[in-house]
Amino acid sequence: PVFAGMNGSAIENFSCVIYNVSLMNCTWQAGRDAPGDTQYFLYWQNSRYDDEMECELYIKDENGRNTGCRFQNVTMKTEKAYFLVNGSSKDSLIQFYDEYIDLYKIEILTPPLNVTVNCTKDSVGCKITWQPPLTSHVENVNCFQYEISIQNK
Repeated sequence: PVFAGMNGSAIENFSCVIYNVSLMNCTWQAGRDAPGDTQYFLYWQNSRYDDEMECELYIKDENGRNTGCRFQNVTMKTEKAYFLVNGSSKDSLIQFYDEYIDLYKIEILTPPLNVTVNCTKDSVGCKITWQPPLTSHVENVNCFQYEISIQNK
C-alpha cells in the first residue's frame, strides 16, 4: 500500500506492555526523517465494538514531543487491540503507523501471591505454597507453570 506522507516520518520501535493487571505503557521513537516540529498522537481501539480513543496521558521527551502513553483500567478482550499513531507537522505530511496486538501476549504477570515456606527439623524437606498471580484474563489457574529456585540449603 502507498502511505501518504514523507518516507521515514512514521514512528519507529512501537511497543506496549501491560503490568499490575490493568496498567499499560506504550512507547515509540520519532521517525528518523521526521521534521523537528513533528508531534505524534496515539489512538487505540480495544475491540471492534469499542470506540477509538486518544491517549489521555502522553509521555513526552525533553522537546515536548509525545513518545509514549500511559493507560489505566485496561481490560483484555478476546480480540486484538488496534493501535494507530499519526503525526502532524507544518512542514510536511507525516506517515502513520498502525498495529494489531493481542494484549495477553504483552502482559507482565505479577509474582505469585502469599508465598510461604515451612521447614521442619525432623522431616526431609520443606513445604512451599503460593497462590496464582493476579491477572485479568487467565480464567483457568491450571494454565500457570511455576519454577522454584532454591538458593541456599
